[in-house]
Amino acid sequence: MIQLEVADSGLWTVTLNRPEKANALTAAMLTELAEIAEGAQAARGLILTGVGKVFSAGADLEEAHAGLATSPLWERLSGALAALPCLKVAALNGTLAGGANGMALACDLRIAVPGARLFYPVMKLGYLPQPSDAGRMAALIGPARTKLLLAAGQKISAQEAYDFGLVDRIVEPEDLMSTAQDLLAHALAAEPEIARGILQSCR
Repeated sequence: MIQLEVADSGLWTVTLNRPEKANALTAAMLTELAEIAEGAQAARGLILTGVGKVFSAGADLEEAHAGLATSPLWERLSGALAALPCLKVAALNGTLAGGANGMALACDLRIAVPGARLFYPVMKLGYLPQPSDAGRMAALIGPARTKLLLAAGQKISAQEAYDFGLVDRIVEPEDLMSTAQDLLAHALAAEPEIARGILQSCR
């Protein structure tokens, strides 16, 4: 359900492939994603995307009720992604929901198809967001808009997300992966220490 492709250029492409369940994440999938991120120290660039019309519906409902919604696996994954020294692009092939926001927020850039929706209904579901998610979101879009998503539970369109600064580009579905690859082209061609240095200077 998780596909990993490692190119000779050093580009790692990680794909959520459970479209029949809207790429809902199980504990096993989160563990595998975290292990990939923790093992990607040699990556020169990373793309995170999904198969189908939904990037991820968040936690698998059955496992969420059994405790996955508040599992430390979410924070382990987002922390491992954020710590990677390479440029990371979340290529959102569709809607991004719930705890899956954390992995996208941990990436450096986010691009989305026009039909994508973004929401994080923790207030409605009765859970706290993962510890780093609210902070990363607020750093991108400010406290009030973060409260709009987390406290007011609003679902926003790709255009609203772009206007807020939560998404960096809106891309037609057929151009999603080529755009992500283009965004990584200079980082893949640069000397690794230069790429790392530039990314560190942008924090």
